[in-house]
Amino acid sequence: MSWFESLILGLVQGLTEFLPVSSSAHLRLTAAFSGWKDPGAAFTAITQIGTEAAVLIYFRRDIGRIVSAWARSLVSKKWRGDHDAQMGWLVIVGSIPIGVLGLLFKDQIEGPFRDLRITATMLIAIGVVIGVADRLAARDETGGRHRAPKQRKTLENLGVKDGLIYGICQSMALVPGVSRSGATISGGLFMGYKREAAARYSFLLAIPAVLASGLFEVKDAMESDHVSWGPTLFATVIAFGSGYAVIAWFMKFISTKSFMPFVWYRVALGIVLFALVSADVVSPHAGGSAG
Repeated sequence: MSWFESLILGLVQGLTEFLPVSSSAHLRLTAAFSGWKDPGAAFTAITQIGTEAAVLIYFRRDIGRIVSAWARSLVSKKWRGDHDAQMGWLVIVGSIPIGVLGLLFKDQIEGPFRDLRITATMLIAIGVVIGVADRLAARDETGGRHRAPKQRKTLENLGVKDGLIYGICQSMALVPGVSRSGATISGGLFMGYKREAAARYSFLLAIPAVLASGLFEVKDAMESDHVSWGPTLFATVIAFGSGYAVIAWFMKFISTKSFMPFVWYRVALGIVLFALVSADVVSPHAGGSAG
């Protein structure tokens, strides 16, 4: 991998990780359209450490409270009813599905799941799901001619059941094209949570899963000669910077705006991708253009 490739791929990772458009899909597509080698699941996982570092800094006050309260709840009963302590446990519970499925399907994630036809299918299908969830949320927020606005849930209402459902939604992002934020936020909207609450928990829930995945891939990469460490670390730094900027923008955006622009973008990209694969412009498999 060249330094220029790492710069572009790092930017793509940071700009798309937190938007409901699938960062892994965009990394795969950027490489395919540019005629570059598929960066692979290891590159994606390692550069995601950079974007999760951005999450840690942006939500540092929330994370500090949660970790502190959770640690105190281990030794003091009076802290076990604290909301932040409960959030710590809920993040752990919600991380179980992706951890289990990630280990069980590791070979498929790094191989067959990276087929561009699967990516295109997921871009369109999950785009439709996000669109339906967004419309349901909008209907509750605005009400209608014969219906008053409905109060949606906040993170104060989050329990073990909803935490596990969030976790199952997050695990769908193991397939390129799904989008971690898209799957978890739309899952939260279907369960009746406010947009900002769904996004906040989505970002917090991703921290243990992404960091564990990244460190796991670092360990494997250090035992092989297939990773270009200089460019990969450079891409990780670039992903951190661009990712932080996107978080700040996205958290403001979702409080007042619809997800529909992302929905139309996903569907259009999926259709274009199907057309390019069908016309043999790009290969559905790793390796770039079809020639």
